[in-house]
Amino acid sequence: MTDTRQDPDELLAKLRREEDRASRGRLKIFFGASAGVGKTYAMLSSAHELRAQSVDVVVGIAETHGRKDTAALLEGLEVLPPRHVEYRGSRLVELHLDAALVRHPFVILVDELAHNNAPGSRHPKRWQDIEELLDAGINVYTTVNVQHLESLNDVITGITGVKVSETVPDSVFDKADDVTVVDLPSDELLQRLRHGKVYMPAQAERAIQNFFRKGNLIALRELALRRTADRVDAQMLVYRNDQAIGPVWPTRRRSRSAPKPTASRIRPSTSNATDVESAMYDTLISVRATISPRAAA
Repeated sequence: MTDTRQDPDELLAKLRREEDRASRGRLKIFFGASAGVGKTYAMLSSAHELRAQSVDVVVGIAETHGRKDTAALLEGLEVLPPRHVEYRGSRLVELHLDAALVRHPFVILVDELAHNNAPGSRHPKRWQDIEELLDAGINVYTTVNVQHLESLNDVITGITGVKVSETVPDSVFDKADDVTVVDLPSDELLQRLRHGKVYMPAQAERAIQNFFRKGNLIALRELALRRTADRVDAQMLVYRNDQAIGPVWPTRRRSRSAPKPTASRIRPSTSNATDVESAMYDTLISVRATISPRAAA
């Protein structure tokens, strides 16, 4: 007979994780391939759903970037006053961390996880503000794009030619309780750009010629879906270990010996761009079908 008893050290580690979860707030990330896919819109829409259920939810900071449809979703939600910082002749708007801690809602929305805070702030990075909120027992909803994950920084630079300065440790992403993929096919995103729904017309045209080239968008979308699927796999391993489950569950095909993503492996040619997006459909369905056991609300 096979001994299925858990190792005492593993059992102790599991108990400690459960204790940490009981006192710490829960983190939900709205994750996308690039700007303009609708992460902030989705986050604010979720806030309205929570409010309709009488959940105490407030907006700590939301970056609408002048998008009217997104800004309209702020109506009817409690918005905390921001902290203003004068820096080099400009007035910067930042999350008022102390006000958020005093208000202590059940859920707070803090947009742009990778944002660099203004000089003189308590923390240099917004993700560190969010860590303090979570440690205080406040649930947090936030947003981030795939290009801001530290482990993919060099890959993104190779694909787009743009060095991303605002990054987030992968550990923050991996420890999130729920990651919701906000996905938009590249053609639809380019259409939104041309209609001025992401940037102003002149800025949008420059973006289409540079960072937002169709090949770049397809590659970023693939990276986002791959990274989310890998996170799901890691969660499954933790669950199996916690439940002392031996057999491997065939959740999706993958090669354990597959090489890590590189710019040359990810970047699709224009001739097979449509095929690449079609091939990503199965991965997207797999990601969307995954239900987090610890959704923030």
